[in-house]
Amino acid sequence: MWTIDASKGQYLWRNNIEKVALIRNGLPFDTIEAIGNKANMPVSQILRYLGIPQTTYNKKKRDNDFLRGRDSELIMSLSEVLDYGLAVFNHEKDKFQRWLNNSNASLGDVSPESLFDSITGIQEVRNALNRLEYGNLA
Repeated sequence: MWTIDASKGQYLWRNNIEKVALIRNGLPFDTIEAIGNKANMPVSQILRYLGIPQTTYNKKKRDNDFLRGRDSELIMSLSEVLDYGLAVFNHEKDKFQRWLNNSNASLGDVSPESLFDSITGIQEVRNALNRLEYGNLA
């Protein structure tokens, strides 16, 4: 089960069908801040991944608006891979953060974090974590 906290409560999904329903309804804009906290990244960096200007974010968050489906999906996928990464690193946040920020040969010599702007990039980070979990170099 995966969760993202927001001011209006917790958004949770146990499978892809539940995930699709949440994507279609959209997540509140304040989940951007929650994912920034989870990833130890500033909101401005998450906004760059989503292509959302800071002023738009401020207004939409203040108005309690919801993210578009694509943006909700990116936030949810990012949340999943961050949870998975913490588990792979035995919940040692500092080690996981270092891994996210350092270039990685299995990812084309870019940092895992630099791939967070697309679902495909997030999936590649997940694949690298999977290789690490099962003893392959990543």
